[in-house]
Amino acid sequence: MKKPHDPYGEFPQDQVRSAISSGIVKAKEQLEPPRYTKTTRKRKMVYALCSVAALFAIVICSSYYSPAVASSLSRIPIIGSVFGNSDLISLQKAQKSGLTSQIGETQTVNGISVTLDEILYDQNNITIGLFIESDKELDQFYFGAGMDFTINGKTPAGSTGTYGEEILSANTRTAIQEINVTEELPEEFQLGLTLHGEKGETWHFSTPVEKISEIHKIPVQHSQDVDGVHITVTEMSISETGLGIAYESYEEETDFEISRGGNIEFLVVDQDGNEITGRSGGVAGERVKDIIVYKSNKQFDPIDDHVTELTITPYVVIPSAGGRVEIDENGKETELEYKGNTIKPIEFESFKVKLPQ
Repeated sequence: MKKPHDPYGEFPQDQVRSAISSGIVKAKEQLEPPRYTKTTRKRKMVYALCSVAALFAIVICSSYYSPAVASSLSRIPIIGSVFGNSDLISLQKAQKSGLTSQIGETQTVNGISVTLDEILYDQNNITIGLFIESDKELDQFYFGAGMDFTINGKTPAGSTGTYGEEILSANTRTAIQEINVTEELPEEFQLGLTLHGEKGETWHFSTPVEKISEIHKIPVQHSQDVDGVHITVTEMSISETGLGIAYESYEEETDFEISRGGNIEFLVVDQDGNEITGRSGGVAGERVKDIIVYKSNKQFDPIDDHVTELTITPYVVIPSAGGRVEIDENGKETELEYKGNTIKPIEFESFKVKLPQ
């Protein structure tokens, strides 16, 4: 019988990681056919199961070391885990349906390892999942507002997005960044991503991405002109991962802070009165002479197959707080007065869109 390792000694993390990698490599070699190079879907599944089995065997053998084994192994990123563990229905469904591009590339800078876990490209929406592990405790906003990005080496003219993190421990966290591009994107392209750390660190990734198939576009072209705000819902897009509503608006206004076109959202319910939950969709605005033009593609949760009709009601969200800072040519900052509370509500009319069956 082997002598148990001192439970209070140092946990051999590098040995465990090496053993896991070795077990996975051996499992893959045993499954590699002698003459064929093409990997079938069936063999991919078996390989995945063997990889899990190898990991499980290491966990059992390592139970001699200490109760810290489970905690340390839990920080090893499992490819495809960020979306699957998120609270967004669309990402969970995409991950389970195999619609995401699983990357698993890790870069370590200054003791901080950033893993590009997986990517989803549906409609003009790009969602990125990250796993972050650090040797030292990180500040809450260590990575600021998230990653810079390029499409085929260029920055799109108009884009919006969100970035959020889930703190798993003082040293580990996951992050999800969503990018919405207002211009039309190619079906596939090279996505460049750069993440900046608080102390000047830089993590750069470049990977090809491809839009998911089976995206159904429904022309809408519904327009309303209410209280000086003109809005046109141009089209609706439906896929397994969600519903998208694209709109454009313009108004005779030159001050972005009191313009209303950028604060338009949509209430969407099906024929049975069930609300479809909205999840994101930033707005890109541009001043053209004496008007402000906005474009956006609002994203919603996936809809069921039984949905035959949607009732859509535009409305304006009036911000309860806010503010701006103006910086002159000498770098001097001047805080500007908040004007959002002067925005007037708008009562748009509801309209219906029938879905093809």
